[in-house]
Amino acid sequence: MAGSIPASLSADAPAPAQLSLAAEAWRRFRKHKLAVVSMFILGALVLAVVVGPFVWRVPINEIDFTAKLQGPSWHHPLGTDDLGQDILARLIYGGRISLSVGLAAMLVAMIVGVLIGAMAGMASGRVDAGLMWLTDLFLSLPQLPLLLLLIYLFRDTLKALFGAEGGVFIMVVAVIGGLRWMPVARLVRAQFFSLREKEFVEAARALGAGRARLVARHILPNAMGPVIVAGTIDVANAIIAESTLSFLGLGFPPDIPTWGRVLFDAKDYLDIAPHWALFPGAAIFLAVLSINFIGDGLRDALDPRRVI
Repeated sequence: MAGSIPASLSADAPAPAQLSLAAEAWRRFRKHKLAVVSMFILGALVLAVVVGPFVWRVPINEIDFTAKLQGPSWHHPLGTDDLGQDILARLIYGGRISLSVGLAAMLVAMIVGVLIGAMAGMASGRVDAGLMWLTDLFLSLPQLPLLLLLIYLFRDTLKALFGAEGGVFIMVVAVIGGLRWMPVARLVRAQFFSLREKEFVEAARALGAGRARLVARHILPNAMGPVIVAGTIDVANAIIAESTLSFLGLGFPPDIPTWGRVLFDAKDYLDIAPHWALFPGAAIFLAVLSINFIGDGLRDALDPRRVI
C-alpha cells in the first residue's frame, strides 16, 4: 500500500545493535592490517622468550670450541658464536631482558609524564610555567651523553645493592624512563587544557565534584587514548636505547646476552659469521617495527575524530 510504513522503519523493528567502546575500538583496530599482523608478530616474540627456555633447554653459557662460528644447523638453529655458544638460547634469554626493559621504562615514563602533565594541566600561572620549564630543560639535554654519565656514576653502587643483573636493570629502566617522560607530559597537559572546559566537566563541577574527582573520574580517563599510543612508541624507543647501551658495552654485564650485547659481540665477525649479527638485529627490527605499527593501529582505534 502507498501509505504503509516500511518494515525497517516500523516501531516493532529491532534497533540496530550498539557496539561497546571496547568492541568499537577493536573493530577500528582490525581495519589496520599491518597493526593486526604486527600484533601477532609481537605476540610470537613474547611467547618465544617466555616459553622458549622450557622448550629449548640448551644452556646459554655452554662453551663448545669444536662448534664455534657455525652457521644454522639442526643442532644450533641460529648458529653459534666464537665460543660455540648457542645463539638461539642466548637470544631467548636476552629477549626477556630487552622486552622487559622496554615495558618497564615505558611505565616509568608514562607515570612521571602523566603526573607532571596532569598537574600542569590543572594548574595555572607559576605552577604550570615551572613544570613546563622543567620539561623544556629535560628536552634540551643531550640524552645519550647523559645516559652514559649516569650509568658511569651509579652502576657500581646499584650493582652492590641489587646484584649485577638486578642493579643494571633498575639503573637502565630508571635512566631510560626518566629521560622519556617529557613528550607524555606535554601531551597530557594539552589534553587537560582541552578537556577541563568541556560540558561534562563543567556539569560535574557544578554538582560539587572536587578537583581530585574531576581528574580521576572525568578528565584523565578521556585523556588516556593518546597517552597509550605514545606509550607504545616509548616501548620501541626504550628497546633501541637499551640495545644501544649494550652495543656500546655500557649496559648489562658481558655474560648477560641481551639483544644489543649479542650484536656487540658479533661486530668483529661480520665477514666470517654474519648470522651472529643477523638474528639479534632481526629480533630488534621486528620488535620495534611491530610495536610502532601497533601504535599506529591504536591511534586509529582510539581517536574518535577519525572516521573508519
